[in-house]
Amino acid sequence: MPSIPDNINASISPTDFELLVKEFLECAGKDLKKFKASHNVHLLKSDGEYQIDIYAEFEVLGATFKVLVECKRHKSDIKREVVQVLCDKLRATGTQKGMLFSTSGFQSGACKFAEEHGIALIRVIEGRYTYVTKSNDKQTYEPPPWADIPKYIGQYTRGATTTFLQEGYFEDLGEFLFGNKKDSDSH
Repeated sequence: MPSIPDNINASISPTDFELLVKEFLECAGKDLKKFKASHNVHLLKSDGEYQIDIYAEFEVLGATFKVLVECKRHKSDIKREVVQVLCDKLRATGTQKGMLFSTSGFQSGACKFAEEHGIALIRVIEGRYTYVTKSNDKQTYEPPPWADIPKYIGQYTRGATTTFLQEGYFEDLGEFLFGNKKDSDSH
């Protein structure tokens, strides 16, 4: 697997970033009969109004599940406090799933808190960082035009496994959201 630098931040506008994340979710939920993702939603609850970057709902076994997604464009790694705020929004809105997408990385405390509370953390990076060549002991990240690498991808790490979210590869995101692990050995 390519070694992706820690000190990179995807160069994407706030709105384009949020719409990209919405598209990721729509791709992950495309096989569900009832799945809807909405951008820039305001939820009014008894303790206040919450602005949510992406709000999604889907139905499984007759029950409706809600997902809150926050998109953060910080210059430095996301701190634990940012994940705690999302966790509190989940509680206040009665939402079952939470996800935080960031153009920077995540501090270890944020990762630990997210894992303990079932919140997915996904780093959005430029796709070129998935194409590495080595020459004279230097790594370069400039894929040739024929490599057909998407402009942006999601780097999703669960435990010791890291996957890249891009067109045709949203199974791990679907597993987090819907619990629909595809096991090729079960056929």
